Amino acid sequence: MSRPIVAIVGRPNVGKSTLFNRITRTRTSIVQGEPGVTRDRIYGDAEWLNKHFTLIDTGGIDSEDDIITRKVRVQAMAAVEQADVIVFVVDGRAGLTGIDEEIADILRRHQKPVVLCANKVESTLSSWEAASDFYRLGLGEPILVSAEHGQNIGDLLDAVVENFPEDADLDEDESLKIAIVGRPNVGKSSLVNKLLGEERVIVSDVAGTTRDAIDTKLIYKDQPLTLIDTAGLRRRSKVDEDLEYYSVVRTLGAVERSDVTVIMIDGTEGLTEQDKKIAGYAHEKGRGMILAVNKWDLVPKETNTMRDFERALRAELQFLSYAPIVFISALTGQRLYSLLDLSLDVNEARSMRISTGRFNEILQDAMAMNQPPSDKGVRLKIFYGSQVQVNPPVFVLHVNRKDLMHFSYQRYLENRIRQEYGFMGTPIMLISKERDE
Repeated sequence: MSRPIVAIVGRPNVGKSTLFNRITRTRTSIVQGEPGVTRDRIYGDAEWLNKHFTLIDTGGIDSEDDIITRKVRVQAMAAVEQADVIVFVVDGRAGLTGIDEEIADILRRHQKPVVLCANKVESTLSSWEAASDFYRLGLGEPILVSAEHGQNIGDLLDAVVENFPEDADLDEDESLKIAIVGRPNVGKSSLVNKLLGEERVIVSDVAGTTRDAIDTKLIYKDQPLTLIDTAGLRRRSKVDEDLEYYSVVRTLGAVERSDVTVIMIDGTEGLTEQDKKIAGYAHEKGRGMILAVNKWDLVPKETNTMRDFERALRAELQFLSYAPIVFISALTGQRLYSLLDLSLDVNEARSMRISTGRFNEILQDAMAMNQPPSDKGVRLKIFYGSQVQVNPPVFVLHVNRKDLMHFSYQRYLENRIRQEYGFMGTPIMLISKERDE
């Protein structure tokens, strides 16, 4: 049995995302005091009483009939179908509404365990009045909480875990996390949907449809993966709304919690300054890196089109010389499984460890072939080195003077290490320490 899935559903603006963030102890879901902010299914890892489960935040189910509202409703119902337990959130301040009753009717038809959660109940004086109103839904006793203030969240989670299937897998998530980042409308959501064979993420031709970072689970070659689809990063000058700012924050957060970051580049437009900024951020965070050139099916081909495009990318992103490049089409599925294979290989490279003895042999050979730099008669001496960390690989070099370790020589040493061990797709960090430090 897989890990239990808990879906949070309800009408717009009842505090579902606030509850999601409270339970997952993150700020993954965007919270803002207006309906319709959360559109897709947002996945997060949660734990209560040593029982691990997947929590899904959904968009608000509403009675309006525009295209986005209809798609949000479809996404919410997909989460209900997927869930083992449903948390139905209602607004304890506003009281029972007709939409609440409609949602309750839908949930009863699914015949799954439902935990009724009356949110925004901060005062004990009004709690009984709020509770009596919601008994009419026929879903049992409402649990009165305040997600914003953390009141009675434990009682809610007690009720949730009581309904888990007996054979559920409650262990901690150890999946490989792959963040898919890039500018708006580059095809990130289409890539996720193509891999899954379903419309897991809302896809439309309106740039910026995905506002949150969205987690999707799948198994590939017996390896559990988590694909993190993210809102597109706009140029900073265009981030003029609070909502856009939050989406940028979520994207950067997705990079931070990923093992491998896939930077999607539009093959019909080429590399942009914003692509470089995204790549630079992921590089600085030490994440595994893959450059995925999407929409390759739309690019006019000549004899050396792919080679010329790759050369141009390498020239523009010299600091990412280690990152593999794959040319894909999220629309047709071209090379998407090659992208997953590369992700597995890059993650393995990030976890590689070189023995201290072998690492020092590499250093000695490198220094014999290219003497360390000197300044005013004093030459850099590297006494020995060792690998102190993986994910990403970090090496410490014990030297006589740190200031003599020029950037060019450090890059030379990095290239020598890569010649021996590759470390495909992962940055290598070399740290110089003087003997007395």
